[in-house]
Amino acid sequence: MALNGIKVVEMLGLAPGPFCGTVLADFGATVTVVQKIEVTTLDVLSNGKKSISLNLKCPKGKQVFKKLMDSSDVIIDTYRPGVLEKLGLGPQDLMKTNPKLIYARLTGFGQTGLYKDKAGHDLNFIAMSGVLSMLRKDGQPPRAPVNILGDFAGGSLVCALGIVLALFERTKSGKGQVIDASMTEGAAYVANWIFRSKYLPIWMEEPGTSVLDGGYPNYNTYKTKDNKFMAVGALEEKFQSMFLKGLNISEEEFLVWEKNECDEKLKEIFLTKTQQEWCNIFKDLDACVTPVLDQENVKDHELHLSRKSFYVDENNLVSPEPAPRLSRTPGLASGKLPSVKPGQHTIEIMTSLGYKKPEIQELINNNSIYAHKKSNL
Repeated sequence: MALNGIKVVEMLGLAPGPFCGTVLADFGATVTVVQKIEVTTLDVLSNGKKSISLNLKCPKGKQVFKKLMDSSDVIIDTYRPGVLEKLGLGPQDLMKTNPKLIYARLTGFGQTGLYKDKAGHDLNFIAMSGVLSMLRKDGQPPRAPVNILGDFAGGSLVCALGIVLALFERTKSGKGQVIDASMTEGAAYVANWIFRSKYLPIWMEEPGTSVLDGGYPNYNTYKTKDNKFMAVGALEEKFQSMFLKGLNISEEEFLVWEKNECDEKLKEIFLTKTQQEWCNIFKDLDACVTPVLDQENVKDHELHLSRKSFYVDENNLVSPEPAPRLSRTPGLASGKLPSVKPGQHTIEIMTSLGYKKPEIQELINNNSIYAHKKSNL
Protein backbone atom coordinates (compact mmCIF):
# COMPACT_ATOMS: atom_id res chain seq x y z
CA MET A 1 0.00 0.00 0.00
CA ALA A 2 1.07 3.60 -0.60
CA LEU A 3 2.01 4.39 3.01
CA ASN A 4 3.64 1.08 3.92
CA GLY A 5 6.54 1.67 6.31
CA ILE A 6 5.19 4.98 7.63
CA LYS A 7 4.81 4.98 11.42
CA VAL A 8 2.10 7.25 12.83
CA VAL A 9 1.37 8.06 16.47
CA GLU A 10 -2.19 9.22 17.10
CA MET A 11 -2.97 10.94 20.37
CA LEU A 12 -6.39 9.58 21.34
CA GLY A 13 -9.04 12.26 20.89
CA LEU A 14 -12.50 12.79 19.51
CA ALA A 15 -13.63 11.87 15.99
CA PRO A 16 -11.42 14.12 13.78
CA GLY A 17 -8.11 12.71 15.03
CA PRO A 18 -9.13 9.04 14.85
CA PHE A 19 -10.50 9.44 11.32
CA CYS A 20 -7.30 11.15 10.20
CA GLY A 21 -5.41 8.17 11.62
CA THR A 22 -7.81 5.76 9.93
CA VAL A 23 -7.24 7.36 6.52
CA LEU A 24 -3.50 6.83 6.93
CA ALA A 25 -3.99 3.29 8.25
CA ASP A 26 -6.30 2.40 5.36
CA PHE A 27 -3.47 3.21 2.95
CA GLY A 28 -0.82 1.22 4.77
CA ALA A 29 0.59 3.31 7.61
CA THR A 30 1.18 1.66 10.99
CA VAL A 31 -0.87 3.76 13.41
CA THR A 32 -0.27 3.55 17.15
CA VAL A 33 -2.87 5.17 19.40
CA VAL A 34 -1.51 6.68 22.61
CA GLN A 35 -4.06 7.07 25.37
CA LYS A 36 -4.19 7.89 29.05
CA ILE A 37 -4.02 4.86 31.31
CA GLU A 38 -7.39 5.60 32.91
CA VAL A 39 -9.24 5.52 29.58
CA THR A 40 -11.25 2.31 29.25
CA THR A 41 -12.56 2.51 25.68
CA LEU A 42 -11.17 3.41 22.30
CA ASP A 43 -12.82 5.34 19.51
CA VAL A 44 -15.02 3.41 17.05
CA LEU A 45 -12.22 3.96 14.52
CA SER A 46 -9.63 1.95 16.45
CA ASN A 47 -9.70 -1.03 14.06
CA GLY A 48 -6.40 -1.93 12.46
CA LYS A 49 -4.41 0.28 14.83
CA LYS A 50 -2.14 -0.54 17.77
CA SER A 51 -2.84 0.72 21.29
CA ILE A 52 -0.43 1.76 24.02
CA SER A 53 -1.52 3.31 27.34
CA LEU A 54 0.92 5.77 28.90
CA ASN A 55 0.93 8.09 31.90
CA LEU A 56 2.40 11.21 30.29
CA LYS A 57 2.36 13.08 33.60
CA CYS A 58 5.08 10.93 35.09
CA PRO A 59 8.75 11.01 33.95
CA LYS A 60 8.94 7.29 33.12
CA GLY A 61 5.78 7.36 30.97
CA LYS A 62 7.04 10.46 29.22
CA GLN A 63 10.36 8.77 28.57
CA VAL A 64 8.61 5.86 26.88
CA PHE A 65 6.63 8.28 24.71
CA LYS A 66 9.77 10.12 23.61
CA LYS A 67 11.44 6.85 22.71
CA LEU A 68 8.38 5.91 20.64
CA MET A 69 8.47 9.27 18.87
CA ASP A 70 12.16 8.95 18.02
CA SER A 71 11.29 6.07 15.67
CA SER A 72 8.04 7.53 14.30
CA ASP A 73 7.33 9.53 11.14
CA VAL A 74 4.15 11.36 12.14
CA ILE A 75 2.32 12.46 15.27
CA ILE A 76 -1.35 13.52 15.19
CA ASP A 77 -1.92 15.94 18.08
CA THR A 78 -5.56 16.85 18.76
CA TYR A 79 -5.03 18.57 22.12
CA ARG A 80 -5.52 22.30 22.59
CA PRO A 81 -2.49 24.46 21.75
CA GLY A 82 0.19 24.28 24.42
CA VAL A 83 -0.98 21.10 26.17
CA LEU A 84 1.87 18.90 24.94
CA GLU A 85 4.37 21.75 25.34
CA LYS A 86 3.56 21.86 29.05
CA LEU A 87 4.50 18.18 29.22
CA GLY A 88 7.74 18.81 27.38
CA LEU A 89 6.40 16.97 24.33
CA GLY A 90 5.85 19.83 21.90
CA PRO A 91 7.35 20.08 18.40
CA GLN A 92 10.62 21.62 19.57
CA ASP A 93 11.10 18.88 22.17
CA LEU A 94 10.36 15.94 19.88
CA MET A 95 11.93 17.27 16.68
CA LYS A 96 15.17 17.96 18.51
CA THR A 97 15.89 14.23 18.59
CA ASN A 98 13.85 13.34 15.50
CA PRO A 99 14.24 16.16 12.94
CA LYS A 100 12.34 14.11 10.33
CA LEU A 101 9.17 14.05 12.45
CA ILE A 102 5.99 15.48 10.94
CA TYR A 103 4.05 17.06 13.79
CA ALA A 104 0.40 17.40 12.71
CA ARG A 105 -1.72 19.58 14.99
CA LEU A 106 -5.48 19.32 14.46
CA THR A 107 -7.60 21.85 16.35
CA GLY A 108 -10.77 23.87 15.91
CA PHE A 109 -9.35 27.37 15.53
CA GLY A 110 -5.65 26.74 14.89
CA GLN A 111 -2.43 27.12 16.85
CA THR A 112 -2.32 30.92 16.73
CA GLY A 113 -4.79 33.80 16.74
CA LEU A 114 -7.38 35.13 19.17
CA TYR A 115 -9.45 31.93 19.34
CA LYS A 116 -6.63 29.38 19.70
CA ASP A 117 -7.58 28.59 23.33
CA LYS A 118 -11.36 28.67 22.88
CA ALA A 119 -13.41 25.49 23.07
CA GLY A 120 -15.75 24.57 20.25
CA HIS A 121 -17.40 21.81 18.26
CA ASP A 122 -18.05 21.22 14.57
CA LEU A 123 -21.04 23.58 14.60
CA ASN A 124 -18.91 26.43 15.99
CA PHE A 125 -16.11 25.81 13.51
CA ILE A 126 -18.32 25.82 10.41
CA ALA A 127 -20.18 28.83 11.83
CA MET A 128 -16.90 30.75 12.04
CA SER A 129 -15.79 29.48 8.63
CA GLY A 130 -18.57 31.33 6.81
CA VAL A 131 -19.98 28.07 5.44
CA LEU A 132 -22.82 27.48 7.91
CA SER A 133 -24.49 30.74 6.87
CA MET A 134 -25.13 29.19 3.46
CA LEU A 135 -27.02 26.22 4.88
CA ARG A 136 -30.37 27.88 5.51
CA LYS A 137 -33.72 28.28 3.80
CA ASP A 138 -36.97 30.25 4.13
CA GLY A 139 -35.49 32.63 6.67
CA GLN A 140 -34.95 29.81 9.16
CA PRO A 141 -31.72 29.42 11.17
CA PRO A 142 -28.90 27.48 9.47
CA ARG A 143 -28.94 23.72 10.02
CA ALA A 144 -25.79 21.74 10.77
CA PRO A 145 -25.05 18.90 8.29
CA VAL A 146 -24.15 16.64 11.25
CA ASN A 147 -20.38 16.97 11.82
CA ILE A 148 -19.14 16.20 8.32
CA LEU A 149 -17.95 19.64 7.21
CA GLY A 150 -15.84 20.73 10.17
CA ASP A 151 -14.69 17.57 11.91
CA PHE A 152 -14.13 15.30 8.94
CA ALA A 153 -13.85 17.29 5.69
CA GLY A 154 -12.21 20.44 7.05
CA GLY A 155 -10.45 18.56 9.85
CA SER A 156 -9.51 14.91 9.27
CA LEU A 157 -9.11 14.96 5.48
CA VAL A 158 -7.37 18.33 5.27
CA CYS A 159 -4.99 17.23 8.03
CA ALA A 160 -4.33 13.90 6.26
CA LEU A 161 -3.60 15.85 3.06
CA GLY A 162 -1.14 18.02 4.99
CA ILE A 163 0.60 14.93 6.35
CA VAL A 164 0.92 13.35 2.89
CA LEU A 165 2.24 16.65 1.47
CA ALA A 166 4.79 16.90 4.29
CA LEU A 167 5.86 13.28 3.76
CA PHE A 168 6.36 13.99 0.05
CA GLU A 169 8.37 17.15 0.75
CA ARG A 170 10.51 15.22 3.23
CA THR A 171 11.68 12.94 0.44
CA LYS A 172 13.46 15.99 -1.00
CA SER A 173 14.57 17.92 2.09
CA GLY A 174 14.96 15.09 4.59
CA LYS A 175 13.27 17.31 7.16
CA GLY A 176 9.99 17.15 9.05
CA GLN A 177 7.70 20.09 9.75
CA VAL A 178 4.74 21.23 11.83
CA ILE A 179 1.24 21.14 10.33
CA ASP A 180 -1.29 23.61 11.73
CA ALA A 181 -4.67 22.16 10.67
CA SER A 182 -7.57 24.37 11.74
CA MET A 183 -11.01 22.82 11.25
CA THR A 184 -12.44 26.30 10.76
CA GLU A 185 -9.99 27.12 7.98
CA GLY A 186 -10.30 23.62 6.57
CA ALA A 187 -14.08 23.90 6.28
CA ALA A 188 -13.68 27.25 4.51
CA TYR A 189 -11.08 25.76 2.18
CA VAL A 190 -13.36 22.86 1.26
CA ALA A 191 -15.94 25.51 0.31
CA ASN A 192 -13.38 27.44 -1.77
CA TRP A 193 -15.41 27.18 -4.97
CA ILE A 194 -18.49 28.59 -3.27
CA PHE A 195 -16.56 31.57 -1.88
CA ARG A 196 -15.02 32.35 -5.25
CA SER A 197 -18.24 31.92 -7.22
CA LYS A 198 -20.35 34.05 -4.87
CA TYR A 199 -21.24 36.54 -7.59
CA LEU A 200 -22.21 34.02 -10.23
CA PRO A 201 -25.95 33.97 -11.06
CA ILE A 202 -26.46 30.69 -9.17
CA TRP A 203 -25.75 32.46 -5.84
CA MET A 204 -27.35 35.87 -6.45
CA GLU A 205 -30.40 35.09 -4.35
CA GLU A 206 -30.92 34.41 -0.65
CA PRO A 207 -29.57 31.09 0.73
CA GLY A 208 -32.13 28.38 0.14
CA THR A 209 -33.47 30.06 -3.00
CA SER A 210 -30.53 29.58 -5.35
CA VAL A 211 -29.97 26.93 -7.97
CA LEU A 212 -27.71 24.58 -5.98
CA ASP A 213 -29.19 24.82 -2.49
CA GLY A 214 -32.74 23.60 -2.99
CA GLY A 215 -34.25 26.81 -4.31
CA TYR A 216 -35.17 25.41 -7.72
CA PRO A 217 -37.63 22.55 -8.36
CA ASN A 218 -35.34 20.78 -10.82
CA TYR A 219 -32.54 20.60 -8.22
CA ASN A 220 -34.20 19.33 -5.09
CA THR A 221 -35.30 16.26 -3.14
CA TYR A 222 -38.83 14.86 -3.04
CA LYS A 223 -40.67 12.47 -0.75
CA THR A 224 -42.10 9.32 -2.28
CA LYS A 225 -45.23 7.30 -1.53
CA ASP A 226 -43.33 4.99 0.85
CA ASN A 227 -41.78 7.89 2.84
CA LYS A 228 -38.45 7.64 1.08
CA PHE A 229 -36.87 10.28 -1.14
CA MET A 230 -35.64 10.95 -4.65
CA ALA A 231 -32.91 13.44 -5.58
CA VAL A 232 -33.40 15.52 -8.72
CA GLY A 233 -30.40 17.29 -10.29
CA ALA A 234 -31.81 18.03 -13.73
CA LEU A 235 -30.14 21.41 -14.19
CA GLU A 236 -29.13 21.39 -17.85
CA GLU A 237 -31.78 21.49 -20.56
CA LYS A 238 -31.04 17.98 -21.88
CA PHE A 239 -31.42 16.48 -18.38
CA GLN A 240 -34.52 18.53 -17.65
CA SER A 241 -36.06 17.20 -20.84
CA MET A 242 -35.47 13.60 -19.73
CA PHE A 243 -36.73 14.44 -16.24
CA LEU A 244 -40.02 15.72 -17.61
CA LYS A 245 -40.29 12.69 -19.87
CA GLY A 246 -40.04 10.43 -16.81
CA LEU A 247 -42.78 12.43 -15.08
CA ASN A 248 -44.91 12.40 -18.24
CA ILE A 249 -45.05 16.21 -18.26
CA SER A 250 -44.75 18.26 -21.46
CA GLU A 251 -42.12 20.99 -21.78
CA GLU A 252 -44.86 23.52 -22.50
CA GLU A 253 -46.80 22.61 -19.35
CA PHE A 254 -43.66 22.82 -17.21
CA LEU A 255 -42.62 26.22 -18.54
CA VAL A 256 -45.91 27.93 -17.69
CA TRP A 257 -45.81 26.85 -14.04
CA GLU A 258 -44.70 29.47 -11.58
CA LYS A 259 -41.71 28.50 -9.44
CA ASN A 260 -43.69 27.86 -6.24
CA GLU A 261 -46.50 26.16 -8.17
CA CYS A 262 -43.97 23.93 -9.90
CA ASP A 263 -42.44 22.89 -6.59
CA GLU A 264 -45.82 21.92 -5.16
CA LYS A 265 -46.87 20.02 -8.27
CA LEU A 266 -43.64 18.02 -8.28
CA LYS A 267 -44.13 17.18 -4.60
CA GLU A 268 -47.61 15.85 -5.42
CA ILE A 269 -46.35 13.84 -8.38
CA PHE A 270 -43.51 12.14 -6.48
CA LEU A 271 -45.93 11.15 -3.71
CA THR A 272 -47.90 9.02 -6.18
CA LYS A 273 -45.21 6.32 -6.47
CA THR A 274 -42.74 4.48 -4.27
CA GLN A 275 -39.01 5.11 -4.45
CA GLN A 276 -38.46 1.83 -6.28
CA GLU A 277 -41.16 2.67 -8.82
CA TRP A 278 -39.45 5.98 -9.54
CA CYS A 279 -36.10 4.19 -9.81
CA ASN A 280 -37.60 1.85 -12.40
CA ILE A 281 -38.94 4.79 -14.40
CA PHE A 282 -35.64 6.71 -14.42
CA LYS A 283 -33.32 3.72 -14.71
CA ASP A 284 -32.81 4.15 -18.46
CA LEU A 285 -33.36 7.91 -18.62
CA ASP A 286 -30.29 10.17 -18.39
CA ALA A 287 -32.12 12.68 -16.20
CA CYS A 288 -29.88 13.07 -13.12
CA VAL A 289 -32.55 11.52 -10.91
CA THR A 290 -31.42 9.08 -8.22
CA PRO A 291 -32.77 7.54 -5.01
CA VAL A 292 -31.67 8.99 -1.66
CA LEU A 293 -30.05 5.92 -0.12
CA ASP A 294 -29.85 5.44 3.63
CA GLN A 295 -27.03 3.87 5.62
CA GLU A 296 -28.81 0.54 5.89
CA ASN A 297 -29.55 -0.07 2.21
CA VAL A 298 -26.75 1.84 0.51
CA LYS A 299 -24.52 -1.26 0.20
CA ASP A 300 -27.25 -3.20 -1.64
CA HIS A 301 -27.75 -0.71 -4.47
CA GLU A 302 -26.63 -1.99 -7.85
CA LEU A 303 -24.08 0.82 -8.24
CA HIS A 304 -22.26 -0.08 -5.04
CA LEU A 305 -22.59 -3.81 -5.60
CA SER A 306 -20.96 -3.38 -9.01
CA ARG A 307 -18.00 -1.53 -7.48
CA LYS A 308 -17.99 -3.25 -4.07
CA SER A 309 -18.05 0.17 -2.43
CA PHE A 310 -19.18 -0.95 1.04
CA TYR A 311 -18.61 -3.78 3.49
CA VAL A 312 -20.12 -4.91 6.81
CA ASP A 313 -17.81 -4.59 9.82
CA GLU A 314 -17.46 -6.73 12.96
CA ASN A 315 -20.37 -4.90 14.58
CA ASN A 316 -22.60 -5.61 11.58
CA LEU A 317 -22.47 -1.95 10.55
CA VAL A 318 -22.24 -0.85 6.93
CA SER A 319 -18.93 0.91 6.24
CA PRO A 320 -17.40 2.48 3.11
CA GLU A 321 -14.28 1.16 1.45
CA PRO A 322 -11.25 3.51 1.30
CA ALA A 323 -11.31 6.24 -1.33
CA PRO A 324 -9.83 7.18 -3.72
CA ARG A 325 -8.88 3.93 -5.45
CA LEU A 326 -5.25 3.56 -6.46
CA SER A 327 -4.51 1.20 -9.35
CA ARG A 328 -1.22 -0.24 -8.05
CA THR A 329 -1.34 0.42 -4.30
CA PRO A 330 -5.01 0.43 -3.29
CA GLY A 331 -6.06 0.95 0.30
CA LEU A 332 -7.40 -1.76 2.58
CA ALA A 333 -10.17 -0.82 5.00
CA SER A 334 -8.75 -1.03 8.53
CA GLY A 335 -12.37 -1.42 9.66
CA LYS A 336 -12.24 -5.00 8.40
CA LEU A 337 -9.68 -5.77 11.09
CA PRO A 338 -10.63 -6.38 14.75
CA SER A 339 -11.10 -3.43 17.06
CA VAL A 340 -8.48 -3.09 19.80
CA LYS A 341 -8.59 -2.78 23.56
CA PRO A 342 -6.89 0.06 25.46
CA GLY A 343 -3.30 -0.95 26.11
CA GLN A 344 -3.62 -4.07 23.99
CA HIS A 345 -0.24 -3.59 22.30
CA THR A 346 1.61 -1.89 25.14
CA ILE A 347 3.93 -4.82 25.82
CA GLU A 348 4.51 -5.51 22.11
CA ILE A 349 5.43 -1.87 21.49
CA MET A 350 7.60 -1.63 24.61
CA THR A 351 9.49 -4.74 23.54
CA SER A 352 10.03 -3.30 20.04
CA LEU A 353 11.49 -0.19 21.68
CA GLY A 354 14.08 -2.32 23.47
CA TYR A 355 12.53 -2.61 26.94
CA LYS A 356 13.14 -5.87 28.82
CA LYS A 357 10.44 -7.81 30.68
CA PRO A 358 11.53 -6.69 34.18
CA GLU A 359 11.57 -3.03 33.06
CA ILE A 360 8.10 -3.34 31.53
CA GLN A 361 6.73 -4.98 34.68
CA GLU A 362 8.23 -2.23 36.82
CA LEU A 363 6.62 0.45 34.65
CA ILE A 364 3.27 -1.33 34.95
CA ASN A 365 3.64 -1.58 38.72
CA ASN A 366 4.44 2.12 39.19
CA ASN A 367 1.52 3.17 36.98
CA SER A 368 3.69 4.63 34.23
CA ILE A 369 2.12 2.39 31.60
CA TYR A 370 -0.91 0.16 31.33
CA ALA A 371 -1.14 -3.19 29.54
CA HIS A 372 -4.35 -4.98 28.68
CA LYS A 373 -4.71 -8.01 30.94
CA LYS A 374 -4.64 -10.42 27.98
CA SER A 375 -1.29 -9.10 26.81
CA ASN A 376 1.53 -11.55 27.41
CA LEU A 377 4.56 -10.47 29.38
